[in-house]
Amino acid sequence: MEHNLALDIVKVTEAAAIAAARHMGEGDGERADQAAVTAMREALSGLAIRGRVVIGEGERDEAPMLYIGEEVGNGDGFAVDIAVDPVEGTNLVAKGLPNAIALLAVSERGGILHAPDIYMEKLIVPPQAAGKVDLRWTPERNLQVLAHSLRRKISEITVVILDRPRHADLIAAVRRAGARIKLISDGDVAPAISAAVSGPGVHAVMGIGGAPEGVLAAAALRCLGGEIQARFWYRNDAERQRAREMGISDPDRIFRTAELVRGTRLVFAATGITDGDLFRGVRFFGGGIRTHSLVMTAAQGHIRFVDTIHVHDLAQVGVVRLQ
Repeated sequence: MEHNLALDIVKVTEAAAIAAARHMGEGDGERADQAAVTAMREALSGLAIRGRVVIGEGERDEAPMLYIGEEVGNGDGFAVDIAVDPVEGTNLVAKGLPNAIALLAVSERGGILHAPDIYMEKLIVPPQAAGKVDLRWTPERNLQVLAHSLRRKISEITVVILDRPRHADLIAAVRRAGARIKLISDGDVAPAISAAVSGPGVHAVMGIGGAPEGVLAAAALRCLGGEIQARFWYRNDAERQRAREMGISDPDRIFRTAELVRGTRLVFAATGITDGDLFRGVRFFGGGIRTHSLVMTAAQGHIRFVDTIHVHDLAQVGVVRLQ
């Protein structure tokens, strides 16, 4: 399944990224998101799959397309569960800021946790520290373990944290430990991927963000060998009840990577919308468009960066520049 779907799946995130990028800097994140949703659904409709959205734009009464439970694909081929985020970082696109991406994960039925759209506390670390940290420990202790695993000083560790008032205590603890902090305004899946690879200079992601994004991060980390530990973070009893209704029998359970995404046939794809640490954003030029994507398969261990030139008018493009 992974071999057949991998390069088809990346076409879906490319379509969403291009649609969103046309609205970069307009100040209207909802418009960019809707454009991406429409493009992603249209691209999915052409795939030879019997797809079911388990992580999407919301419940059926909240989202006209790509809602949770929606059937997508052309009705032939593999029966799969799908997790989507057509624009991770709508505010980033609206303001033309870095690290907005389009995301998609596909697995066999039952392979992706059906997570409610509430908050989730997360700890994300690279492969060297997988299995060695614990969400229940203090940030200081986890940073000590992480630094030892990476053979670095804590002062050489960079932690990404969403810049939110709820993280005041966490930020203070990380600063006391001596680690560097990168505060971000939106979008914690891109940093999760960055933490699991060498180069971007991110070594951990900590704090509370969206649960659907946590599941998508887990899909990427399954392919890269990194780890996420997560537990739902409830604001009220209604959210606890919502989790129970969606099959979360123990609302205080700590989920690990393979529990959030347990499928063995897993494909993950992401395409940059705006320039960021891992991806070049969508680039428009006379006669065409250029996109930069990542597509990965868990079982096969394939990790591909895909640099695509979409030619609409070859005469206008002229000579194609590869670099």
